Amino acid sequence: MRIVSSMADIEEGIAALRLADPRLEPVIACAGDIPLRRTEAGFSGLAHIVVSQMVSRASADAIWCRIKAGMADVTAEHFLSLDEARLSSFGLSNAKKTTLLSLAATVASGELDLAGITRLEASIAMQKLTALKGIGPWTAEVYLMFCGGHADIFPTGDVALQAAVRHAFALDVRPGKAELTERARIWSPWRSVAARLFWAYYASVTRRNALPIA
Repeated sequence: MRIVSSMADIEEGIAALRLADPRLEPVIACAGDIPLRRTEAGFSGLAHIVVSQMVSRASADAIWCRIKAGMADVTAEHFLSLDEARLSSFGLSNAKKTTLLSLAATVASGELDLAGITRLEASIAMQKLTALKGIGPWTAEVYLMFCGGHADIFPTGDVALQAAVRHAFALDVRPGKAELTERARIWSPWRSVAARLFWAYYASVTRRNALPIA
């Protein structure tokens, strides 16, 4: 399984994408620097992605900063040890708080090895992750991309990616999941690099930092 773990991997992926799909040339030219965005696999990495679901970047950053400030170390065990007052102070929705408590309990009990999951083939890893309470396809895909380094994942439910592809190819409407899945086939086995490319492109054309958006 190919892993994206360095800027050299990003460069290799971009070179392959250029050859596979010449339409990407102006996207690459506009995108500028393409960040690696790798985070260590584990409870903290997945928890950060859960916090980012369905909220603005500013809101997600504020909540995550409160979580880090309120815990000596963001681990499953430490999260489970927090009292209700401390949990409430983070600003998490009830649904996200429930998801993180369930995730923490599963990890702390040894039932779930989040680092080990990233080393599995993508379809198997996706099945295991989406079987967890509150973890949907977008969350699982983003975790495998940024915490596991999987090279061939394209989160088709991501709103920013949909908007970026629409803008790049001058489409009349934003492509849905099915259309984006079909369009992304040509970018395999470097779809995760293609996703990074389109996020960087979207950041460039909108003049704001673009991150995955559920």
